[in-house]
Amino acid sequence: MSLTKLGLAALLTLVALPAAAQTQIVRIGVTPGPHAQILEAVKPIAAKKGIDIKITEFSDYVVPNAALAAGEIEANSFQHQPYLDNQKADRGYKLETVAQTVNFPIGIYSKKHKAFDAIPNGATIAIPNDPTNGGRALLLLQDKGVLTLKDGVGFKPTILDITANAKKLKFVEIDAAQAPRVLDDVDAAVINTNYATQAGLDPVKDALTRENPKGPYVNIIAVRAEDKDKPWVKVLVESYHTPEVKKFIDDTFKGAVLTSW
Repeated sequence: MSLTKLGLAALLTLVALPAAAQTQIVRIGVTPGPHAQILEAVKPIAAKKGIDIKITEFSDYVVPNAALAAGEIEANSFQHQPYLDNQKADRGYKLETVAQTVNFPIGIYSKKHKAFDAIPNGATIAIPNDPTNGGRALLLLQDKGVLTLKDGVGFKPTILDITANAKKLKFVEIDAAQAPRVLDDVDAAVINTNYATQAGLDPVKDALTRENPKGPYVNIIAVRAEDKDKPWVKVLVESYHTPEVKKFIDDTFKGAVLTSW
């Protein structure tokens, strides 16, 4: 065979080869701690399916939805459904839930008292200052029998909705991320699990009490409404909902974080 024919044959062979699969970069916003750790476990699974996850950490609960709505990231994984619903109602975000992920039962912590029942009359309790997590804290306290809220308050009661407060508890509303830092200054604080673990607290051993894990506060993956049916979303969800990721969560967090699948 001549060199010309050899060259033509090689060219035809190259043309006949299938195009290499394109890797798609997906930027996902999370809060530091468990959400970021879990996505690190998802990354290698997604990579095998053509998704390159880039994790972006945000230090609060407000910016991840703003960044997603603005197109600075493709998805976020840090919030529960009531929080997303509240943000959409307040800010008009066109964001959609595409999967449930894990639950972080919120807990009450104290450096001054060894048991929930030991919290005295007139105690000062720190609760998150955002509507959904602040309401979540009050619902937990109602569930534990120390206060009563108005009927029909839903998931976002405020301290103005307290109708009975037998222990005369006093409430300090603070940014959720700051809750572990005020434990020295209050009798107790209601702290989200991601911020508790980040501060070195063990939700299973250190919390005086925690909420029912089967409530409405399962966390979610959110994307822009225009993206919810795109192939990469399905791959991301499938990569998250795997036995390997479930085992990682169970082994790493030992009951502090609970899977939803």
